[in-house]
Amino acid sequence: MKKHYISGIIIFVLGTAFSTNVFAEGDLGRGEAKYKVCAACHGENGEGRKIANAPRISGQHSWYLARQLNNFKNGVRGTHFNDITGMQMRPMAMTLLTDQDIDDVLVYVGSLNGRGKHSGVKGDIKKGKLAYAVCVTCHGANGQGNEALNAPKIAGLPDWYVERQLNNFKSGIRGVHAKDIFGQQMRPMAMTLASDEAVRDMTVFV
Repeated sequence: MKKHYISGIIIFVLGTAFSTNVFAEGDLGRGEAKYKVCAACHGENGEGRKIANAPRISGQHSWYLARQLNNFKNGVRGTHFNDITGMQMRPMAMTLLTDQDIDDVLVYVGSLNGRGKHSGVKGDIKKGKLAYAVCVTCHGANGQGNEALNAPKIAGLPDWYVERQLNNFKSGIRGVHAKDIFGQQMRPMAMTLASDEAVRDMTVFV
């Protein structure tokens, strides 16, 4: 009995040692201070600013934002020579030195409620709805996302950002890095949109 008890302790300790961020919690006050670097582009309320090429981040799932921040930090995203806006974001992500820094910022971002502005992308919403049938399994009927399927929330994103990212996936700016497993899953889905018109149709529906 004692032997099993000790073994259980060892397993628990080893398990927690290799899961450093499982129980981490962000600090709202520290997050607010760190967010000042982000606010210049993403806005004080996380609403995003097209002029700064920064999307809305308020309302997005924290697990997805954490992944993207780490992707930028680790060179999985923002290193393609045609990803100008991604290259702008990468050094910003690198100011968050630790997992705790990321947790702090994301707790604060989760408290924001800014709404993004559309730029007026023109498309056929009915055609976009039909094309969205390919997306609904992962992103949900209302674009709410699904963590179990690694699909972010897309409802509420500004149209200009949705259009850009769909084109980035299609052209190989996103979704080709060897470590971007979930981006690799997304790329063939974006490639079902065979034309610029189809991308715009999808964008206006989303």
